[in-house]
Amino acid sequence: MTKTEAVALFKEAVLPAIKQREQGYGNGIDEVMRREAWNNFTDMLCKDRAITESQYDTWCHPACCGR
Repeated sequence: MTKTEAVALFKEAVLPAIKQREQGYGNGIDEVMRREAWNNFTDMLCKDRAITESQYDTWCHPACCGR
């Protein structure tokens, strides 16, 4: 899996629930929650062998996670 594919899957499968929580908080984008979700997501991909340990170790947070 490429990073582009992983980001697309993250945006489709994980980000909608995060956006819903953010709306409930009413404070805008929660970068910490988004980054933690990305870390958990890539950890899952690595454990499922969908990405390599090298990919897991070197991919930075995507733009949708803030700064």
